[in-house]
Amino acid sequence: MNNYRDIIKAPIITEKSSDLASHNTYVFSVDLRANKTQIKQAIENVFGVKVENVNTINVKPKKKRVGRYTGKTNRVKKAIVKLSEGSSIEL
Repeated sequence: MNNYRDIIKAPIITEKSSDLASHNTYVFSVDLRANKTQIKQAIENVFGVKVENVNTINVKPKKKRVGRYTGKTNRVKKAIVKLSEGSSIEL
C-alpha cells in the first residue's frame, strides 16, 4: 500500500456510527490487508488529527440469493477509530 488513501476506502455512515461520532469515535471501511498501525498513520495523515485508539472488525460475507442463483456479498474490514480530546473529523 503505497498511499494512505489506499488504506482508507470510505467512511461508514449509519445510525450507530452517527451516535459514536458524538463520542469522538468514527467508523471507516479500510483495506483488508491493513493493520491497526497503518490505519492509525493513515487517519492522522489524511485528516490531520491525533488518534487515540483503533479497533478493527472483519465482516464475513453473507450468502445472498437472486432467483436460482446464489452468491456472497463482499468481505469488508471496518476500523473504529477513537480520536483524542479536541480532535474531530468533518464527514
